[in-house]
Amino acid sequence: MITDSSNNNPLFCDPVSGVCEIPNNNSTKELITETTEKPIKVIYFTDPICSSCWGIEPQLRKLKLEYGNAVEIEYRMGGLLPDWNYSGGRINKPSDVAHHWDEASRYYEMPIDGDVWLEDPLNSSYPPSIAFKAAQLQSEKKAVLFMRELREMVFLHKKNISKWQNVINAAKNVGLDLDQLQKDYDNKAQILFAEDLKLAKEYGVRGFPTMFFVDNKGNNEMVYGSQPYSSYESATLSIFPTVKKEEYSKDWESLFRNFNSLTLKEFSELSHMGKSESEKLLDELYSKEKLKKVTTKNGSLWIINLTEK
Repeated sequence: MITDSSNNNPLFCDPVSGVCEIPNNNSTKELITETTEKPIKVIYFTDPICSSCWGIEPQLRKLKLEYGNAVEIEYRMGGLLPDWNYSGGRINKPSDVAHHWDEASRYYEMPIDGDVWLEDPLNSSYPPSIAFKAAQLQSEKKAVLFMRELREMVFLHKKNISKWQNVINAAKNVGLDLDQLQKDYDNKAQILFAEDLKLAKEYGVRGFPTMFFVDNKGNNEMVYGSQPYSSYESATLSIFPTVKKEEYSKDWESLFRNFNSLTLKEFSELSHMGKSESEKLLDELYSKEKLKKVTTKNGSLWIINLTEK
């Protein structure tokens, strides 16, 4: 947890604590959740440009594979970067984020290219957050794919996802209705985003990622910041001790059917293979044109080649 007040810009995401922190946010409300079809709801407070949230993608994907039968994830936006009206600390302008993101990439072993903050810096994380709320109005499944697309854009492709054209390109890639997205962005999504910010404040969310594991009786466990997979599994078992872990296929074809794209850390985590062995296999598949590959200065992403015959 960040204790140095000189680092109170939320874009200073402390890799050690695994948190992108918002200062001065105290809990005032007990958790209340509606009954769902699954016994556990995970209320996940996040942000499209949260590097610590990108860092837990391997753990989150594994949780979905092993406990997706019992766990429903409810995505809530936290509003990490309203604008650049910050002063003091180690980060007070966009270029300060570049080196910090490169450090976070090495720490989380997830590819992040901080040069977006030098080449085409974002002025706010609100536009992609509101767009995500608009996507949820169309399809929760497509909205999750949309969030992944936005994150790959900003972390690997150095695209400024506060620009509407990049948001539209991400939406198109996951099959969202673009006209409806624009309409909802201008209307209902603004209200939903404001409700998420209000809820985050009421629940005392101080940083991202924050996950509340809750049952329909209000019992809850909080996992704060980027944590090992065991922390998310323990929270699941604490809320629902009799839950059965699902077995899933760990071969590369099955994993890429579940997830269109995977980093080395994700593939290694999900396949239960070592990193060296995983990278060798992924590069062999790339050389055989089974996979595509995006390479950055801080790591790579492999994508299923849908045109491969």
